[in-house]
Amino acid sequence: MRSTASLGPVTRRRPVDDPTVRLFFFHHAGGSHLLYRGWTRLFPEDWDICLLDAPGRGNAQAIPLIGDCAGLVVFFDEALAPLLDRPFAFFGHSVGARVAYALTRRLEETARELPLWLGVSSFRAPQPDSVGPPLSRSLRSDTALRDWLRTTGGAPDRLLSDDSLWNAFAPVLRSDLGLADTWDRETPGTPLPVPLTVFGGSDDTVVTLNQLENWPRLTDNFLGLHTYSGGHFYLNDHREQLAGRITRSVLTQLSPPPRA
Repeated sequence: MRSTASLGPVTRRRPVDDPTVRLFFFHHAGGSHLLYRGWTRLFPEDWDICLLDAPGRGNAQAIPLIGDCAGLVVFFDEALAPLLDRPFAFFGHSVGARVAYALTRRLEETARELPLWLGVSSFRAPQPDSVGPPLSRSLRSDTALRDWLRTTGGAPDRLLSDDSLWNAFAPVLRSDLGLADTWDRETPGTPLPVPLTVFGGSDDTVVTLNQLENWPRLTDNFLGLHTYSGGHFYLNDHREQLAGRITRSVLTQLSPPPRA
């Protein structure tokens, strides 16, 4: 094993050549793999921890932004395909949860290997086409967007107060938020044959706990909703507990208990 920070959409801080599991982490709107900085060490050493960047940010900054849902899923499908040769699992936070779910759905539709486990954090389940999304945050003014990010903890103060940094960041954020609203209008398919766990912050005002209640109908093996104190970015204060929960969930799927 050697330490690395790969260029491109997949960053592996501790690559494992012959892993027991590959665990993929999807980030929030406007974010990057840095949301999960320091998480790799929290998982078993024989797991290959893969931190993802959507185009236009992080180690994939040189890749043009993708502003439509189908295109982003195809991008990740192609990028991750060589790494899906071992048992794998997905965890996504906020818009990243929606990406992880949509990629799982694509793998099912194309009759390929599915993740052992899917974890979705702080994002509402897809709604029928007849249910429209709220007014898109991507259409808000710069001032309104900055204020929203300050209240949710979604960006550091330095970025929000520095106009040059903000001007570089805002197009990425607006693209991601517009994409998320489009995904809201997707008609859900039949339940996935994949164990699914939902996570959320007890004080989240962006995605409230009652907005997470539709996830169980999208899987035939719902493993529960786990809440932690805090707002939309509750995971920053609970990463050890979350890593423990994720590890136990994946290990259970690797070695399911014997039937009675």
